[in-house]
Amino acid sequence: MKISPSIRNLLLIWLGWAVIMIGFQGLVQMRVSLERPDNVLSWTSTETGRSSNATKAFLTDPFLNAHVAWDSEYYLAIAVDGYDSSRIPGVSSLYRTDSMHSFMCRPPKYDCYSLSYAFFPLFSLLIKGLSLPLQLFGMTQIATATLSAMIVTLLGALAAMISLYYLGRKSLGEEGGLRAAFYLLVFPSGFFLAQVYSEGVFLGLVFAALALLDARKWGWAALCGALAVWARPGGAILLLPFVVVWLKDKTWRLPAKQIWLHSLAALAPALSYGIWRITPLAQRFFIVEEHFFSRGLLAIRQTLWAWDYAGQQLLNGNSSARFYYGLEFAAILLTLLTCLMLLKKKPELALFGLAIVVFCFTSGSAQGMVRYVLAAPPLFLVLARWGKHPAFDRLWTLACVLIMGFEAMLFTFNFWVA
Repeated sequence: MKISPSIRNLLLIWLGWAVIMIGFQGLVQMRVSLERPDNVLSWTSTETGRSSNATKAFLTDPFLNAHVAWDSEYYLAIAVDGYDSSRIPGVSSLYRTDSMHSFMCRPPKYDCYSLSYAFFPLFSLLIKGLSLPLQLFGMTQIATATLSAMIVTLLGALAAMISLYYLGRKSLGEEGGLRAAFYLLVFPSGFFLAQVYSEGVFLGLVFAALALLDARKWGWAALCGALAVWARPGGAILLLPFVVVWLKDKTWRLPAKQIWLHSLAALAPALSYGIWRITPLAQRFFIVEEHFFSRGLLAIRQTLWAWDYAGQQLLNGNSSARFYYGLEFAAILLTLLTCLMLLKKKPELALFGLAIVVFCFTSGSAQGMVRYVLAAPPLFLVLARWGKHPAFDRLWTLACVLIMGFEAMLFTFNFWVA
């Protein structure tokens, strides 16, 4: 099968980007040493000392260690040991961060829920599956899982790029589609697509579902949408664009068989979420999310307090906090603007992007938005339209690459970024 020049260029960009990211994070350790601890947030100083990761087995293996930090620990633990790994701390159902009942535990014990339960299983299952043939290299379990995770997340990034290209090609042309995919890779938080994080798999499935939906390939779109739910909870929001397209197409006017098939496909994300919801994973997810990570669905009161504090830090905090929250607020505002600009032309994409922002923004914790907005396609499609102007294209790329390189360096040294 002949590959089109645009897809060939996209593949070369992806491969070169992956090599550059891995090389950069390896080389930066040879030249740079950061002063610890990281005081960017109120709690990060206790997690970023020189010995903070000493007891965290999944974060200390030397192989590709620059790409392993923070949540990487849980994805690797699930892949290697399962959810109830004794190498991951847990919390009791009585745990409260502001209560006298605050205490940690180690699974497996009665009423002890591993912190890994806060993370959905698909990424770790893919890591585990690919680790089987990679065992032939004779590396340690953790090193094998880390290599597997990097391959999985990079392939997910490629799927996200290809999907963005197809989403943008109709209105922006071949160059515009390529530009949208490239802007994803160099966005300030785009470096997460080359780390042991679930961003690659999640974006690959979400953008593929939206691109297939745009092409009216309902069956494949439904499959990707259903799988996305098992990668991250935000995958369930795909129900919104599916229903919008179902309504736009006036599906009720089609033959009965097509009505049923399209309707079932449109409900696939909701059905997939419903299946997850009745599993033990869901019950334990909500316990850990609420009791330890202090997150919830539409936690309005907690959200208002958290973002009020974030605003105060933006104005009066230390320089690290001002930089961090400056990126957070800039990412939110830019995403909202681009979604609103695409609302009339592509309501299914715009509403999905807006819903993602609202879902993440109201979770009760004022952090991580610069990473979460990666799931909003209008962000890259509108930027790609602006990028038709050579001056904007060069300046936006320069700004993004500089910030992304800086953020990737912080991640390399286990400093907090998102």
